[in-house]
Order: sequence, then C-alpha cells, then structure tokens
Amino acid sequence: MTASLPEHVHPREVSLATALTALADPVRLSLVRELFAAEDWERPCGSFDVPVRKAALSHHFAVLRQAGLLEQRDRGQRRYNRLRRPEFDERFPGLLDLALRTDLD
Repeated sequence: MTASLPEHVHPREVSLATALTALADPVRLSLVRELFAAEDWERPCGSFDVPVRKAALSHHFAVLRQAGLLEQRDRGQRRYNRLRRPEFDERFPGLLDLALRTDLD
C-alpha cells in the first residue's frame, strides 16, 4: 500500500486569513523556522523536534501545505519538505520575515 501524494496549494490561491492562521500556531511556526534554516528538500517529516505525535504532526504539515507555505515530495519511504519562501513572499511580502523573527515571541 502506498501513501497518497500530498495536495499542495499555491500561495497565490491563499487568503491572508489562512496564511495568518497557519503561522499563528506555535508548532507550525516552529516547523516553518526549522525549514527556513534548512536547505530545500533536506528535512524529512520525522526529523522535526516538536512536542506532538505523528498524527498531529501530519495535520500541521497539511495546514502548512494548504496555506501555501510548504511543499512535500516523497523519496523512498520518506517525505521531504521545502519551505515555499519565494512563492509565499511574492504573495505576502514581508509576512514570512515577520513570522521568522524570534524577538517577537
């Protein structure tokens, strides 16, 4: 049995409310920050240090995909992630820069 491919939403199709909701959750913000610090396609889903179980983590990844922040692709048995920064910045200039600032926490 193979896993279904994740559905991706392009940031140009995302509302500001959806983007803000995705970034407002501390776990999702942590995922975004870790992806920002990594190279594209470097981080598999299981490599993130977050205080949630696998099912909850899958939900957080889905929310980030639906907000246009995350792209995922399967390689072998693992699913790898890429922060869609250029596309997201084009749609919401400055929003990701603001979210990535740690001095606002």
